Amino acid sequence: MVDVTEKEMDNPTFRSDTVLSDVHLHCPNKRHLMVRLNAVGQPVFLSYFKFLWNTEDLASGKHVRELTTGREHQNRSGDELCDQDRSNQKKEENSEGVEAFLDDDGDLEVVRRPRSASDLEAGDLLRDIVCPVILMKGKEDAFEDEEQECACSDVVKIEHTMATPLEDVGKQVWRAAFLLADYILFQRDTFRGCSVLELGGGTGITSIIMGTVAKRVYCTDVGEDLLAMCEQNVALNKHLMEPGGGEVKVKELDWLKDEFSTDPEVPYSWSEEEIADLHDHCSVIMAADVFYDDDLTDALFRTLYRITHNLRNSCTVYLAIEKRLNFTLRHMDVTCEAYSHFRNNLNDLENLQDREIKYTVEPINVDFCQFLVYERIEQL
Repeated sequence: MVDVTEKEMDNPTFRSDTVLSDVHLHCPNKRHLMVRLNAVGQPVFLSYFKFLWNTEDLASGKHVRELTTGREHQNRSGDELCDQDRSNQKKEENSEGVEAFLDDDGDLEVVRRPRSASDLEAGDLLRDIVCPVILMKGKEDAFEDEEQECACSDVVKIEHTMATPLEDVGKQVWRAAFLLADYILFQRDTFRGCSVLELGGGTGITSIIMGTVAKRVYCTDVGEDLLAMCEQNVALNKHLMEPGGGEVKVKELDWLKDEFSTDPEVPYSWSEEEIADLHDHCSVIMAADVFYDDDLTDALFRTLYRITHNLRNSCTVYLAIEKRLNFTLRHMDVTCEAYSHFRNNLNDLENLQDREIKYTVEPINVDFCQFLVYERIEQL
């Protein structure tokens, strides 16, 4: 875990209370532009997360298989293939025989991942080196050059931090948000025209993707600085949502409070009309990578129960999580306590005896195709 400050960018310091997301380590771009310091002095970076297919094709309703066939030579790599594609590729390789993998003595040759940066380039792998760039006076052209390199319909532009204290982890980008975004794009017909609520939206990347297909998305979190960053990201990607007429509204929703904030003097508060719209039309609730603290997990499930009870129509809740394994002295073993607590809450919700509402829990197979460039690990 590393805490990087502007003055110590070349000399990182390590602190026990700092949390670092590794999503940016697998970004497709070669540079990360530090655009500013936020209100608490944390460096804010602008990163480009590339679509594996052009969003114009997605908006046209072309099937995933059509897109794969038409661009297989351009887009295929180890991280970009969905599981079915990987399986088909292995069958094709096996059908050609294993002779290609044997040396002159008949021994099996194992291709290993290159270790050095020069080997990475020589191997023509698509995992680029992370090179943060600080924008300084006279260097504004670097930002313009970076924007010109990225086609507007091919990337999602997100402002985020790379390392924060635990209470500010919403300012970082996490894998489960990409997994949920992938599922939205894979099942876009399911979400087309829906009214959606996201809990713990963070940087807003999942709400932005949902906004490309849904009618209205309420992206919620707490903290004025975080919500301002989220609103900026929505503005940066407005062009992705305009073709479908989608709208993303950034609002405050504190799980530790029983009511929506309606004070007009408070930034990102709700109007009575917006609360009524949510209760009358919301049919999808989603949350990604918000299960890391037991007290917050309990608060989230209480919020879920309260909101779903007030909805006029039935609702589907999509929860994405990354299981993080840690060694604990209490168990003297590697465990995943946050995930276990999440599962216990999920079981309690499903077994809840309530005459007004019934909750059913179903797992989703995560072998659907990948639409964004990130590392989809087995713990998702």
